[in-house]
Amino acid sequence: MLIVGRFWEVASLADWKQGLTTLVRLRGAELKRYAYLLCGDAGDAEDLVQDALVRTFTFARRAEVTQLEQYVRKVMLNLWVDRTRRRRVWRRLMPLAATSAHQDAHEHSDLAQALRRLSARQRACVVLHYYVDLPVSEIATQLDISVGSVKRHLHDARSRLAEQLGVDPDPDPERWEGGRAAAR
Repeated sequence: MLIVGRFWEVASLADWKQGLTTLVRLRGAELKRYAYLLCGDAGDAEDLVQDALVRTFTFARRAEVTQLEQYVRKVMLNLWVDRTRRRRVWRRLMPLAATSAHQDAHEHSDLAQALRRLSARQRACVVLHYYVDLPVSEIATQLDISVGSVKRHLHDARSRLAEQLGVDPDPDPERWEGGRAAAR
């Protein structure tokens, strides 16, 4: 028997393996897509999913697949934001390492390039809002920031993306003002 988390629930190793196996089988592809949207690189996305699964299942967990998936997504988001911060610091300290031919090879679409130019928080907000379809309040909870900060990040990200992609930044003003949170 293994001791789990702060609630001291007891779960067997078989339960732990079953939860991990079921999650990967049923939702693995979706987790990889989510990670790819955050990272913009297939290899980094696979690493992010693996790291999040390892962190999630370091301790045996007894939960439904949907709960496990949400937990893994939260871990992925936190890992990605942390990695982005570390990379930014590294690039500031080591200017010669800032540009990589490997990164240039993966810039295969305008949208992927535009997403890469967003800050970590802006990109996280865009992915959570438009890909995961979370309301602004839930994004704020996920990122542990205020609702106003999420709205600001979304606004700034939309403006930057529109500028980079050469599109109208506000084709439907009603949609942007309240965001999806207003519709819920």
